[in-house]
Amino acid sequence: MATRTLRIGTRASALALWQANWVKDQLEKRYPDLEVSLTKIKTQGDKILDVPLAKVGGKGLFVKEIQEAMLRHEVDIAVHSIKDVPTVFPEGTGLRCITERADPRDIVVLKQGCQSFAEIGQKGRIGTSSLRRKAQLLNLRPDLEMVDIRGNVQTRIAKLKEDNLDAVVLAAAGMHRLGFSGQIGEYLDPKICLPAIGQGALGLESRIDDSVTNELIDFFNHASTSYAVTAERAVLATLEGGCQVPIAAFGTVTGDQLELTGLVSDVLGQNMLKETMTCHVDQAVETGVTMAKALLSRGAAEILNEVYGCDTFNTDED
Repeated sequence: MATRTLRIGTRASALALWQANWVKDQLEKRYPDLEVSLTKIKTQGDKILDVPLAKVGGKGLFVKEIQEAMLRHEVDIAVHSIKDVPTVFPEGTGLRCITERADPRDIVVLKQGCQSFAEIGQKGRIGTSSLRRKAQLLNLRPDLEMVDIRGNVQTRIAKLKEDNLDAVVLAAAGMHRLGFSGQIGEYLDPKICLPAIGQGALGLESRIDDSVTNELIDFFNHASTSYAVTAERAVLATLEGGCQVPIAAFGTVTGDQLELTGLVSDVLGQNMLKETMTCHVDQAVETGVTMAKALLSRGAAEILNEVYGCDTFNTDED
């Protein structure tokens, strides 16, 4: 009997490889006769590191090339950070599984001698590539100076000293996965900094007609995370949230109840709109759509339209 094989497409960053190797390990534990390999693919987002994310443009900045490889049958599945994944997929592929969410919060790494975010002085310098993070922190502290930083997690932590920053903002999940937990200065409460859509969860994308592969990977899907992330992504899709303005949504599931909070803001955090709704998990998509429409009716449409002709995806690097 021939050995079964499965090829995973992934970015080549340290975090992407950790995530892909975690999926590989889970598959090999479940299917001892399955041979799993990784195919490293450089995406547009990996190639352009000297430009802020908001100015790079292009939907699927970190996934397009991997999706194209899948359609050419060069890989069987792709492992993505959900927050990098647009809501519209190329014909023939789809989001098959959403894994159990790791810590969804943002964190700050603080300069030496600073014990908390509250201790950062007037006009403190904060490093982040994310418009979502910038807007929410400026809403809290309009005096802060936001400094664009790009690169992998380790590179951005190093910017703390290199660029004379008071703090850098990153995702807790990436810090934990890469072994940098000890450098976390403080966790940011979602009430202060609402996480990116899908933050902390992984998405497994596959070809829709590949029933053999789909059956192999279905065990990765985590029900409560899937409900929450599906609601969050419904907010984004309804806002047509390709626009490079700060958009966030965060769902939590308790029993069969889903609480969803959504946010749209201008880039300076001066005009920030928030909504919170609760529903049964079976109404996740409908509630996400309803929330987006509520935000649009309150003024989100005007904020979204401030960026003329925008056709980009609102993403963070981990």
